[in-house]
Amino acid sequence: MKSLIFLSIAAVVHGYVQLPSGTTSFTQYSGCGSPACGIAASGYTAAINQLAFGSAPGLGAGDACGRCFQLTGKADPYSPSFTGPFKSIVVKVTDMCPAAGNQQWCGQTSSNPVNSFGTEFHFDICEDTGGAGAFFPAGHTALTGTFTEVSCSEWSGSDGGALWNGACIKGESAALWPGSVGCGNQGTLNRHEESECSESYLT
Repeated sequence: MKSLIFLSIAAVVHGYVQLPSGTTSFTQYSGCGSPACGIAASGYTAAINQLAFGSAPGLGAGDACGRCFQLTGKADPYSPSFTGPFKSIVVKVTDMCPAAGNQQWCGQTSSNPVNSFGTEFHFDICEDTGGAGAFFPAGHTALTGTFTEVSCSEWSGSDGGALWNGACIKGESAALWPGSVGCGNQGTLNRHEESECSESYLT
């Protein structure tokens, strides 16, 4: 209960829920070559849910861009009897999982800062850069677990060039959340946008 109260206050005051650690869900996606941060990378990368990303579609890079996180799987919500083995990897955030169209996983809002699986964050791990293959057990491509923001010195990979003006991954050199700014946040996920989120599955 205390964590939910804290998250609700953080979302109202700051517009986004951006925490250094907590609970999260995980899926995988392909086609990661034009990420919302505007800079692709060759190491393990991921998209993060919009309320944590720090921007809305079309507004550019959010403050999550370039930040690195250690991700640890704990359970398969669709196969509760599966006990692993689960893995941990370090990813760099280069992309956003928008709330609209991905409500089940990335539909966290300022009024309800957890998704359908009760987690504060969601990471959609890129298949193209090898992260998904390294993280998910065979036959289990949707998990829940934990995240912890870490220094990007723990991430193995290299950044590509800017894909457009305004591209940013300054989070890789910023101090950890909370209280530090990398790329900065752009706009908010307002209640009008929240009401338009559709009930659908992330594919």
